[in-house]
Amino acid sequence: MSAARRTALVLVGLVVLSFNLRPAAVSVGPVLAEVRDGLGLSGPEAGLLTSLPVLAFAVFGALAPTFARVVGLHRTAAAGLVAVVLGLASRAGVHDDIAFLALSALALSGMATANVLLPSLVKLHFPDRIGWATAIYTTALATGLTSAFLLTVPVSRATGSWRGGLGVWALTGLLALIPWVALSTHDRHLDRDRRSISFAEVARTRIGWAMAALFGLQSLQAYSIFGWFAQLWRDHGYSAEHAGLLVGIVAAVSIPLSLWLPALCARLDNQVGLILGVLMCYLVGYSMLLVDAHSLAIPAAVLIGVGCCIFPLVLTLIGLRSHTADGTAALSGFTQSLGYLLSALGPFLVGTIYGATHSWTIPLWLLLALVLPLIAVGTYAGRPAYLEDQLR
Repeated sequence: MSAARRTALVLVGLVVLSFNLRPAAVSVGPVLAEVRDGLGLSGPEAGLLTSLPVLAFAVFGALAPTFARVVGLHRTAAAGLVAVVLGLASRAGVHDDIAFLALSALALSGMATANVLLPSLVKLHFPDRIGWATAIYTTALATGLTSAFLLTVPVSRATGSWRGGLGVWALTGLLALIPWVALSTHDRHLDRDRRSISFAEVARTRIGWAMAALFGLQSLQAYSIFGWFAQLWRDHGYSAEHAGLLVGIVAAVSIPLSLWLPALCARLDNQVGLILGVLMCYLVGYSMLLVDAHSLAIPAAVLIGVGCCIFPLVLTLIGLRSHTADGTAALSGFTQSLGYLLSALGPFLVGTIYGATHSWTIPLWLLLALVLPLIAVGTYAGRPAYLEDQLR
C-alpha cells in the first residue's frame, strides 16, 4: 500500500471511529424512560446505567496504553470497535435487565479504550499536523454526539421501539470497522522497551495532574449539561421536544468550532488566551440562565456550547504536551481515566441539589463556580510543557 493511500485510510479510520465513540454513551438518555419501562429497571439500576460511561472511561482508559503496547495500536482500536458493535447490537435485543447492563458495559469498554488511543494515533501518523488531525476527529466526535441526541428518538418512533433507536448505532459501528481491519494487518506497536511510560510515572509529573484536572473539570461540566439541561429547560416552560433541541444546539455548536479550534491551538506557542476565551463563554451562558432560563435559552445554549469546546482543546493539548506516541498514550490514559472519575461528581451533585431544592438556582451557581478552578488549571496546562521533560 502506498504512503498516500495508507494516510487516507488512517484519516478515514479516525473519522469513522470517532463518530462511533459517543452514541454508545449518550443514546440511552433520550429513551431512558422507555428502556426502564421495557426492562423493568429499578432506580439503582438506572443510576448505574447512566454512570457506566464514566466507570468505563476510568477503568479502560487506564488500561488502553498497555493494550496498545502488547496487542498493537491499530488492533486495539479495532478490538474496541468490535466491543462497541457487539455490545450495542446485543443489548438492543435482550429482555433481561442484568444482561442489558452487562452488554452496555461491553460497548462502553470498547468506546473508552478506543477513545484514549485517538491522541496517540494522531501523534503516530500526523506528528507535524496534530492540530489539523485533531480537528478532523473531534468534529467527527461532535457529529456523533449530536446525531445520537437528535436521531435516537426519531429512529425509535420509526421502528416502533426503543430497541431500534439503540440498535441502529451498531450498524454505523460495523461500517467503521472496515478501515480498521485493513490497518490491523500491518499494525504499529507503541514502544515496549524499558523507556515506556507507566501510569505511575505520569502521576509524578505536574503536567499529568494538570491535564487530568483540566479534563475532569471540563467533563464534569459537559456531563452535567448533557445529563440535566433538558430537564432544566422543561422546568422553565419548554416542551420535551424543544428542550431536547436546545441541548442539541449545545452539542451542535461544537461541530464547526471543532474544525477550527484544534488547528488554531496547535499553531500557538502558548494556549492560555485561547483556553480562557472559550471558558468565559461558560460564565456568560450560565449567567444568562440565572437571569432568565426561558427567554435567554437560545443565546445561552450557544454560549454554553462554545464553552464545551474546551474538550477538543484538551485533546489537542494531550498531543502537544508529549514528545512521542508512547508519551501521548500514557498521558491520554492518565488524563482520561482520572478525569472521568472526577467528572462523575458533576451530574451527581447537580441531580442531588436539584432533587433537594426543586430549583435550578443553586445547581447553576455551582456549575458557574466550578468554572473558576477550570480556568486555573487551564492557565497552567496552556503553557508549554512536556511529559517526558518532567520525568527526567
